[in-house]
Amino acid sequence: MQLKGNDMETLLGLDLGTTGVKAVLTTREGQIVATATHAYPLAHPAPGWAEQNPEDWWTATIAAIRACLSSAGPTDLRGLAISGQMHGAVLLDGEGQPVRPCIIWADTRSQAECDQMMATVGAEHLIERVGNPALPGFTAPKILWVRNHEPDTWAHVRRILLPKDYLRWRLTGVAASEISDAAGTCLLDIAQGVWATDVMATLDLDPSLFPPIVGSAAIAGHITSAVAASTGLPIDLPVAGGGADNACAAVGAGIVTPGQALVSIGTSGVVLAYSASPAIDRGGPIPRAHTFNHAVPDAWYLMGVTQGAGLSLRWARDQFGAAEMHDAHASGRNEYDLITAAAATVSPGSEGLIFLPYLQGERTPILDAQARGGWIGLTARHTRAHLYRAVMEGVAFSLRDSLEVLRSAGVDIRELRATGGGVRSALWRQMLADVLQMPLTPLAIEEGPALGAALLAGVAAGVYPTIPAACAQVVRTSPTIMPDALAVTTYARYYAIYTSLYPALRPAMHALSAE
Repeated sequence: MQLKGNDMETLLGLDLGTTGVKAVLTTREGQIVATATHAYPLAHPAPGWAEQNPEDWWTATIAAIRACLSSAGPTDLRGLAISGQMHGAVLLDGEGQPVRPCIIWADTRSQAECDQMMATVGAEHLIERVGNPALPGFTAPKILWVRNHEPDTWAHVRRILLPKDYLRWRLTGVAASEISDAAGTCLLDIAQGVWATDVMATLDLDPSLFPPIVGSAAIAGHITSAVAASTGLPIDLPVAGGGADNACAAVGAGIVTPGQALVSIGTSGVVLAYSASPAIDRGGPIPRAHTFNHAVPDAWYLMGVTQGAGLSLRWARDQFGAAEMHDAHASGRNEYDLITAAAATVSPGSEGLIFLPYLQGERTPILDAQARGGWIGLTARHTRAHLYRAVMEGVAFSLRDSLEVLRSAGVDIRELRATGGGVRSALWRQMLADVLQMPLTPLAIEEGPALGAALLAGVAAGVYPTIPAACAQVVRTSPTIMPDALAVTTYARYYAIYTSLYPALRPAMHALSAE
């Protein structure tokens, strides 16, 4: 019998995303009781820059919590945890106030600082210590950029927090860096789960700027009386460490044991695989995939990233989708349903048209912020429907790149689950199964990182004994999608062409990016 009201044990997961914060209230069995989302702006002060105001996150978080609790009514709330966008740098002064807007994950201004890190620390030593090369998306180069370009601002910095850790500090008054998120700073010893203070010393960064490391499912603090009064949360409610968005997405998808992997299409695209050791991709001069600490204790994950996954289809919608948006408004349908319906009228391979989804540069496998996107193979016979399908296929090809890199690193991948807004499309789901040449199992519950955060809260509060036990109780899947043999053959041929394009076009891309 389903309990109601104050008898119903619940857990609250928050997800601090790029466009808004989402609150999800769930029972211990995984029944979603209430959700709420509040948006905030994203600023682009210069080309390649991306910044947000931490106070906007806080305001949205309070609003999302209040709306979620109000919608649910009284329950026995047992714990809270936050998932968050990785790699941001929240720089605080001695009074705990941000000294400037947060430079977030999508910002690419710090290539010179990446070069500085690789030269100063030594590329091989840096990779051995923190598991990854210095990339513009990571936190450490952003910190160095502020020090190099805004010395007056830097002089006031007394503490550095990651985005979701900043929110947890506001909720509890306790400053800490959670391990799966800290792994994305390029300053964490991922093998030991501690700050790489030798790397900090080489870069002349004071270790006291960085708070202690806490586990994802460990209690990191409790809700203060002031926050309880402004949100309706119980005073002293335990708040777990939480996790990086991808780590929480993995928990929410049940990717918590060897052999499991996740493919996700959101604004960016991800292929993430569980690893029992801190394996590093050695298939190139520097790792092409990221190795980070998992939210599961003593576990890691390898992750390949497509910068412009759902973003590419949204861009195509914005530029070419006036007809679909008009029809959607007139019919009450979703414009993406109309776009993918048009794409479905085109055969696999888009009649010789390939899209490179490098609208924001690219991470895996090319690690090139100057990569540029485009269609290759356009002819007069191609229509808007061909353009749409080619965009979807190009994203799938890019995700295949990540899958191949993870396999080459020796990661065991036997089961592939799917999540994210993009895989709500039946066409894109089948396309992924065909391009990746693997059965694909979508999730039945699409609450993603926020659900994963709620499960971490449950472990911290003693509702579940372990993270895998929480996932076994809550995570549910939809029927598995099998690859279509004919489409697999077609896509294998086109994927070979796709992988040949970047090396051939790289000089032109770099020349154009300099204009």
